[in-house]
Amino acid sequence: MLLGNARTGAMIWGADNVLNITLGRGDWWDHRGGIPWTTAMNWRDIRQALEAHDEPAIRAMFAEPETGGPPRPTLIPVGRVELVFPDNARLVRGTLDRYAGRITIELDCAGATQTVELELSMDRSLLRVSTSAGDVQVRILPAYETAGDALSQRGIAAPTRIDRDGVSGFTQTLPEDSALTVTATKRGNDVWIATALDDADGAIRAVREANTTIFDTSRAWWRDYWDRSPKLIIPSPVVQFLFDYGLYKFAGLTCPLGSAAGLQGAWIEDYTTPPWSGDYHFNINVQMCYSPAYLSGHLSHLRPLFDLIQSWMPALRDHAHKFIGIDDGVMLPHAVDDRCKIIGSFWTGTVDHGCTAWVGKMMYDYWSFGGADDAWARDVMFPFLKGAMRVFEEMLSLENDTYVLPVSVSPEYRGAAMNAWGRNASFQLACIHMLCEKLIELSARFDEPQRPAWREILAKLPRACVEDGRISLWEGTPLEESHRHHAHLAGITPFDVIDPQADQWKTIVHNSINHWIAEGMGMWSGWCMPWAVQLHTRTGNAGMSELLIEIWERIFTNEGHGTLHDCEINGLTLMGARATRNPNEIMQMDAGMGMVTAIGDLLCYAQTGVHHFFKGCPDRWETVGFEGIHVAGGFVVSGTRDKDAVKISVRATQAGTFSYADPKSGEVRRVDLRDNETRQLM
Repeated sequence: MLLGNARTGAMIWGADNVLNITLGRGDWWDHRGGIPWTTAMNWRDIRQALEAHDEPAIRAMFAEPETGGPPRPTLIPVGRVELVFPDNARLVRGTLDRYAGRITIELDCAGATQTVELELSMDRSLLRVSTSAGDVQVRILPAYETAGDALSQRGIAAPTRIDRDGVSGFTQTLPEDSALTVTATKRGNDVWIATALDDADGAIRAVREANTTIFDTSRAWWRDYWDRSPKLIIPSPVVQFLFDYGLYKFAGLTCPLGSAAGLQGAWIEDYTTPPWSGDYHFNINVQMCYSPAYLSGHLSHLRPLFDLIQSWMPALRDHAHKFIGIDDGVMLPHAVDDRCKIIGSFWTGTVDHGCTAWVGKMMYDYWSFGGADDAWARDVMFPFLKGAMRVFEEMLSLENDTYVLPVSVSPEYRGAAMNAWGRNASFQLACIHMLCEKLIELSARFDEPQRPAWREILAKLPRACVEDGRISLWEGTPLEESHRHHAHLAGITPFDVIDPQADQWKTIVHNSINHWIAEGMGMWSGWCMPWAVQLHTRTGNAGMSELLIEIWERIFTNEGHGTLHDCEINGLTLMGARATRNPNEIMQMDAGMGMVTAIGDLLCYAQTGVHHFFKGCPDRWETVGFEGIHVAGGFVVSGTRDKDAVKISVRATQAGTFSYADPKSGEVRRVDLRDNETRQLM
């Protein structure tokens, strides 16, 4: 089970008479390695090398520097605390109170029941363990011991042990980065555990001075979090659980008092360095991790991420300058550390400018849902979207009065092979249309100059690469195989520039979805599933939406409900398939958070500005409902559906026009609401 506050993570597990607490930090990096953006990584030379099939030139442009040190930055595992109870004790069960952020462990001590309670402060790196089980030994194991030689291979020295007046622990130094100190002490029935960066004395003081009143703030935080969270009534126990537990994990992953979350947040396993460095992947993974912020109304959870990205702006402008030769652009690679250093030599990801556009959409939605005022939108969000579009403008060519994107990629399709690109990738065409539409809207809102190119591109650039009556990856390349990124369909969702029910798209989308289904799920990873649920919901296949959620829970989560990248059971997909179980699972948070959003979509989603209700709910769900789902425009909607009627109400947190489709007739209706007005729609 998990406790987290977005800076410190605790994974609670164990057997027999030993309870383990694996500690993690989402902000403890070994920053050595990585790739700086160089002048060699420029649009002209990249295009020339690709068109000439010059693989050595491409590999040289994106090669990891040979420095003699680690090739890539990574988050560093912390280690674990072992609580060893008397020999006659046995762990029986654990219960999570998600409303209080508290875990209770039940022990059988020679027939007598004892308990252990664990609670993590939401505003500091302090964990309290309270036990009635009598004598307990506290053992602190640094990752230098639990992770084999993973740290020593990076040139990291053994930690220094702490044993000072009842406080034990260690300080782990890094060659060039902050040292981390872990401390623990036992007073009465309480064990206090703390971590601190570059402050060993502070970590010692934290456990010495700790008291239960520290948690008053945290308990109030949890009450407020759940009071403001949406409530769902779903007849499927699996779907209901995944939404409720997912919202709990979202709180610990993205708490606004902590650090911006990468692939694993602060829950870093102690047996190795994290897969993919635990980094920030911007070609879907970060977006999926943060997606519940919008429907839940917990928009403040996005600010640590946006503030981090804002701190990268000098680097993002430098990337755009070196890539395309402009000073008013921004460009974000797909995989970076917390200093925006490029991780890995995956050239297609580095030049996938859709990553930048997608982050821009996250910012726009944050403002549109009511998370920021116009000043932030005008000063931060609008320049980011404009800078992202400026790079695309320079990449586009005008041929026969039609814009084309001569070199483009679709996330991870064909990996980093020399044929992993083409003209007019549908994913990036959708990004461009989304940017143009938002920029035109924002220019009018903020009375900013509108670049003529935006309307011209909207008129002369296709929204997708359509061939043989269906959407292709790029020109001459239909979906040839099962693939984990459904990126050629991104115009439907997440970028929402294609309405599946519009006359000009209905047949094309139908053909595209059928072709996608025919290629199957044989190479899907865990986070492919929530995206697929959203696509089925939007194309009228509610039964498949439910089934995919159930399959994902069965195959892509483990016994602790941890969300997995690879399959837990062979037979559906080859992604991670194995002859025997791999004890070192790849856990990352994206799929679980994406599933929260996909489940919300079953009840309410918007397509091209029109809200649809219960489209993902199978007819056999006789009674289903929701209360307090947030949508764009600052509206909060609630509704129920049973065999007799559908009822929908909407509350405006700011004045505006709410558009929705009648659930029975499909007729689109619009209603104007005043600030703080509630209206019963049906």
